[in-house]
Amino acid sequence: MLPFYENERKRKINLGGSTRVSSASDLLDSVKAQREARLEQKRRQDSALRIQAFYRGRSQASVTKDEMRKTFRNDVLGITGLRCLVLLGLDEAALGIWSQTVCSTAPEQVFALSKGRSWLTLVQRVALSVLTSVSRSPLSPNSLSHLQALTVLLSPGDVARAITSYLLNHDYYSLISTAFQHIPEPKSKKAPQTAPLTHLAVVPLSLYPPTSSTFVSSLSKFLVHIFTIPHLPNRIPLSTLPSFVSSIPISHLHLLSPHTSQITSFLAHQPNSVEARVHLVANCSMFFSPHYAKFGNQGVVWYLRFLAEVFGGLPVGVFDSVAQPKSKVKDKGKGKEAAMVVDADPAVPWVLPEDEARHSQPNDLLILDTKTHSRISTLQSQTHIDSLLLLARRSQAVQEAFVIFVLALGRVWPTKREGVLSTILASGGSGGSGGGLVRGLWRDVRGNSVGKDVGVSIFDPRNASAWPPLLLLAELYSQALQMMGDDEFFSSVSGPSGFSGASSTGSGLGMKNPLTMEELVLFSRMLLNVAFTLYWSMPTVTTGSSSTIAPSASGAAAAGYSWEEAREKVTRCLVGIHARDSRKPFVPPDGWLVTSSALDMRTFVQAAMLEEQQLAEAAASSSEDDAAMNTNGESRPSSLLRNLPKSRNGVSGFSARTIASFSPCLGVLNNIPFAIPFEVRVAIFRQFVRLDMQRLGIDDRYRRGGWGYGGKTRVSVRRGMVAQDGFDRLGDVDLKGPVEITFVDQFGAEEAGIDGGGVFKEFFTDLCKEVFDTDRGLWLVNGKNELYPNPHAYATEPHSLNWYRFIGRILGKAMYEGILVDVAFAGFFLAKLLGKQSFLDDLASLDPDLYKGLIFLKHYEGNPEDLSLNFTIAVDELGVTRNVELIPGGSDISVTKENRLKYITLVSHYRLSRQIRKQSEAFFEGLKEMIEVRWLRMFNQQEVQILIGGVNAPIDLDDLREHTNYGGLYDDRHPVIVAFWKVLNGFDQEQRRALLRFVTSCSRPPLLGFKELVPNFSIRDSGTDSHRLPTSSTCVNLLKLPLYSNERIMREKIVQAITSGAGFDLS
Repeated sequence: MLPFYENERKRKINLGGSTRVSSASDLLDSVKAQREARLEQKRRQDSALRIQAFYRGRSQASVTKDEMRKTFRNDVLGITGLRCLVLLGLDEAALGIWSQTVCSTAPEQVFALSKGRSWLTLVQRVALSVLTSVSRSPLSPNSLSHLQALTVLLSPGDVARAITSYLLNHDYYSLISTAFQHIPEPKSKKAPQTAPLTHLAVVPLSLYPPTSSTFVSSLSKFLVHIFTIPHLPNRIPLSTLPSFVSSIPISHLHLLSPHTSQITSFLAHQPNSVEARVHLVANCSMFFSPHYAKFGNQGVVWYLRFLAEVFGGLPVGVFDSVAQPKSKVKDKGKGKEAAMVVDADPAVPWVLPEDEARHSQPNDLLILDTKTHSRISTLQSQTHIDSLLLLARRSQAVQEAFVIFVLALGRVWPTKREGVLSTILASGGSGGSGGGLVRGLWRDVRGNSVGKDVGVSIFDPRNASAWPPLLLLAELYSQALQMMGDDEFFSSVSGPSGFSGASSTGSGLGMKNPLTMEELVLFSRMLLNVAFTLYWSMPTVTTGSSSTIAPSASGAAAAGYSWEEAREKVTRCLVGIHARDSRKPFVPPDGWLVTSSALDMRTFVQAAMLEEQQLAEAAASSSEDDAAMNTNGESRPSSLLRNLPKSRNGVSGFSARTIASFSPCLGVLNNIPFAIPFEVRVAIFRQFVRLDMQRLGIDDRYRRGGWGYGGKTRVSVRRGMVAQDGFDRLGDVDLKGPVEITFVDQFGAEEAGIDGGGVFKEFFTDLCKEVFDTDRGLWLVNGKNELYPNPHAYATEPHSLNWYRFIGRILGKAMYEGILVDVAFAGFFLAKLLGKQSFLDDLASLDPDLYKGLIFLKHYEGNPEDLSLNFTIAVDELGVTRNVELIPGGSDISVTKENRLKYITLVSHYRLSRQIRKQSEAFFEGLKEMIEVRWLRMFNQQEVQILIGGVNAPIDLDDLREHTNYGGLYDDRHPVIVAFWKVLNGFDQEQRRALLRFVTSCSRPPLLGFKELVPNFSIRDSGTDSHRLPTSSTCVNLLKLPLYSNERIMREKIVQAITSGAGFDLS
């Protein structure tokens, strides 16, 4: 590289100079920058001028205020001084001087200028400034003198009323409430400011006559602002508390009746609405409930309705959210519980009924402190309820208000509902003019039009007043049904009171049925009409919300009930009465059926089929995203079903209540199925099965003899090992599809015959003989030879539970196919399948001795502690007896008068449910794989038993003959066939059942008649040998009848065949 190239990297300098040329854009930028600089300078100057003006103004104002303060000090109580004080505003020093001067000056001098309008106007504004100062800082050095000065100004008189009126119009009670709450609660009682502040809170209530609008306005504001102060009783000094209570115009509270809705509406729009309502309830309970004697009937009516409306705006279960929920230790000395103990078994019915459990979730919005909770708890106490009942017996208006109060309390506090209802029932027998509450409610309900017939008239707002007594009567009677045994239920009413035998202080727990059987028949019909209308015609509501009963405050709307909640209560009572009638009928045969002319059964069945199909479609598409929406976002025609809430278990996991919310027909069938004839429900059940088969693509022809089609599962089963082979080879098979059974004899050879369904039935019959044999150890029988799971510990082992699950699947298969099974289950066991609880009366069929002992304890008039019972139960397993605690620490808790009902309930629950819970769950798990739960809810436990095993009804030969097919040489007029029906007419019912079993493998006729026998009963000839016995092919329900020469021979051969007990090889 040449050296001179290195100079190219050096900076070049032009020593000759250069010419500077500016473009147009440069000139514009320069002008713009100069303009912005001028604007910025002007802004600075303007800002400086404003700051100077503000400073001069403040300085001048300070000077002026100093001059005004000097003028004020020279004339503190004069017009000039008051004007200066008003202009000074919230000048704490000046206000303090004025307050101290007023307190140290004689009242005559303070009010010397009161006749002048200017003085009154100025004093009103000064009083407001003083009160505002107190509300901001109630513990300031001048606050006490401020309060004392206000006390002087608000002394009784015309001037005081004028000043108070002005203050009331300027948030007087709001400022008082704020002052109270700004004083820390621990210091409140000892603070000297609390007493005069308490006095000022009640001053307006004594200045105006009760007839004035100002008085009513003051009283309503007093409730809204003062009674919503948290822990108000704990803030007021004990010396001041009596005067505070006596100053509350309790006898005039009824004047607030026209303003109740305004009060609750105001509270609803507050930012802390729930907390304010809760503390209002607590303070009302503290200050009002002990003084019912001062209320008068009108006052009690207003108070109960007011509380009901306040409850209506609170979240359900809010009173259960208590801080520091610590479990308390039992009092071992007396054997009484210091707190309710929850059974370790989650299914224990004592804890909470199913319809209440869904409302008992913890409230996340507000946690109550123990003081507030304790005060609110007095509302549901026995003493409080008894005092209200006493008042209700003296006045119909009080009784109506009490009804609404109890309904509202039960809704907002569901965990206490049972206790309140039990207290009412126990107190109902204490006598009194007019009879007990239950009978009083019955008189009201009987006189109303609601429930007289099925119809939408029940939704008429004019019927609003009829709902509260109906709902409370339904709740009370539902509770009574849980407390009454069958012996008490079917006993007559003693005396005019509702529960002459029940008393909260009596020694026995027995009670008489408050309604006669004739009244119960009428009551159940009214409930049925109401319930059916609410399921069939209830106004459509969106999920999660519902219209309230009757917009009128006189109806159940005051208690906050929706149509859906009313339907639940009516249904619960109706189902309870029907359960008693199922055990011992007292209602006429057709008394449970809906008789409305508007209900056509054919239309009902078709609608049920459509709803079931739509429900199944919704379940099938539930896993798809937005399956229920069109591309434009609109719902499809079945949107009500498609938008139903999701369940972890699919559609099968929905409760009867949920299904009722979007499916009228299924709602009726799942909640009050007895309103529809049993035969119709069985037909619907069979149709549901057919729909399910179509959905799964199962060819229905295999059920009608078309057994050559593919898709069947083939299983070989050894004679004598039916149960074990079935368990081993059918465990993972989809039993909803066709299953072909082949029997293998003792020599290992397959038996003759093609399984067209009859072999499976025979297999199932043999299977039942083995698995339901009590010697096998899985089942036991009660005194009626009804089966229930063995409660022994080995029955809860995994292998045994697998057997229960397998048996459930096989039984479900039989129900799915319509095969009747000769097996009977205990009612309390089947009740679990339907989600129903078992009660004391069910124990009689399981353990009669234990049942008699518990009944003795229930009616024992002595001291139960003398019986030396505790909360344990003795369990005998293989000769070894061990004690099981019914509740934690039960061995240390004695049975007393107070807790014996709980002991009886827990013992019954242990024997009927807890001991066999795992076995039952496994069995029902297998059954539910085949049969949808909502299908089974169409029946009660007695009807499910009929669905499983049929009914021992007489065999109708005319029906059998009408649906019999003939083959070969035979027809209905053939001499042998004529002789055959003559022979059958001479059979008794046992022989007819034996013949039916011989041909079809089941001795009971189909539930819907022989038209439902698939395939139909058939007869064909089998030769002319008169010495040959008749044979059968149970797979096709075929009787092979030889051509006998006379009726005598035919009868002998048929009787010999049906009593021989031969196997399938007989054919």
